[in-house]
Amino acid sequence: MKNLYLVVFVMLFLSCKSTYQTQTFQSKNTPSIPDYNQEINWAVLPTTYNEELQKFAPNQTEVNNLKADVFYIYPTLNTDKKDIRWNVPINDKEQQDKVLNSAVKYQASPFATSGKIYVPYYRQAHVRSYTLYNEGGKEALEIAYSDVKNAFKTYLEKYNNGRPIIIASHSQGTTHSRRLLKEFFDEKPLKKQLIAAYLVGMGLKPNEFKSIKPMFEPTETGGFISWNTFKKGKFPENKDWYKGSVTTNPITWNNAKTTTLEQHKGFLYTNDKLYKKALTIEITDGLVWSTNPKFPMRFFMSFMKNYHTGDINLFWEDVKQNVELRTKTWLSKN
Repeated sequence: MKNLYLVVFVMLFLSCKSTYQTQTFQSKNTPSIPDYNQEINWAVLPTTYNEELQKFAPNQTEVNNLKADVFYIYPTLNTDKKDIRWNVPINDKEQQDKVLNSAVKYQASPFATSGKIYVPYYRQAHVRSYTLYNEGGKEALEIAYSDVKNAFKTYLEKYNNGRPIIIASHSQGTTHSRRLLKEFFDEKPLKKQLIAAYLVGMGLKPNEFKSIKPMFEPTETGGFISWNTFKKGKFPENKDWYKGSVTTNPITWNNAKTTTLEQHKGFLYTNDKLYKKALTIEITDGLVWSTNPKFPMRFFMSFMKNYHTGDINLFWEDVKQNVELRTKTWLSKN
């Protein structure tokens, strides 16, 4: 069992490779368009919580009483160098397992006590779509976003009923949520229903949106927060994407540049245990610098500089409590 935990942990934190087998992008190879009126095309709906999410979510009665909704968009999970597909069919069982047992479990779960969770499967673009953007990546990402957009439209028409909304995303998910916010919320009537947008794992500039502003107080609502996590003192190879980007402190949620161990509320590890007071952070230009967390097998992280895939679960309890606070604040004013 310990070996299983170790394998899952390493998968969660490994950086993406830069060389992949590929094929020329052709529309005829594109997987079928999902119909989001069919519940089977959703990874999570409030009435179909998966087993892993239920470990951290309220019981069904409490879920029914939640006043807000959470629309979560998961990150790139297809990083297989030998996979020549540009987009993954939503019925791919291997990818579905990753969505439910990695992304939902470690990233959507801290939002589960604040709102009803909605997670659509979408034809995610292969990770090489970023490095080969002009060689098929643009088209692949466009297909992925079209699914997210259609799922959100179905959510609004079928499920929302005027309820307040939390947008949560990571990595490729944030590539799509950025566009979603611009199309549906920014200077739009729906902006009034936005509790907060947690747009993690991508560089977003302060002026990314017109009416949706960065938030630097833990009780602010109606805006967005964002961060990218690296080992203390380390930088990405490409400095262009993160310089000047919004960098929320995911522990204090204010303008504090540093934290203490006592302030860290909890890192969710793959044994489903929460490790409190496990790390400190320092805010630098566009990055959250983290110390090597204190937890079993921590020596593995001493070899890593990029904590990208742990952006949310490194601060799992911190995120959970902040989402609850912002939701409570929004509901008290509306």
